[in-house]
Amino acid sequence: MDEAPNGLRERSVFPSWIRGPQDFVGGLALIAVAVFALWAASDLGGMKGFRFGPGTVPRLLALLLLGLGAVIAATGIFTEGERLAKFHWRGPLFVGLAILSFAVTIRPLGLVIAAFSSFLIAALGTPETRWGETLVVGILLTAACCGLFVYGLALPFALWPVALTQ
Repeated sequence: MDEAPNGLRERSVFPSWIRGPQDFVGGLALIAVAVFALWAASDLGGMKGFRFGPGTVPRLLALLLLGLGAVIAATGIFTEGERLAKFHWRGPLFVGLAILSFAVTIRPLGLVIAAFSSFLIAALGTPETRWGETLVVGILLTAACCGLFVYGLALPFALWPVALTQ
């Protein structure tokens, strides 16, 4: 363990057999996501003979993620690695809020307002945001989304709030 500034050794919350705590916890997180994906795909049909069912690819990818998570967790047990880094909540919090905001506002407010506002909410995830550049990029990405989804793929999204289009 590293020496702390006051001369005392830092105590780890992990047992001594875990030599790389960051790899170990990261591997466990991947395993948890894979188990959730396997559970979520459990009601989808699998392969029938040589034909793929709707649950084949999700299960294969979940099993691949499970295996990779196990390898990474084992790496944390058998090789020296970094201590567990401090987790910063701001980024994941605002990105999650942006996704939730988009899901809630896409139908009543339309694609333009939902996409632009969710981009701005996600930009709050870092203190390094330059708002002038963020507004320009948000406008360009919103225009690209509208062009791709509404005009290019002809998906039935309303561009503007329902009240404005009636």
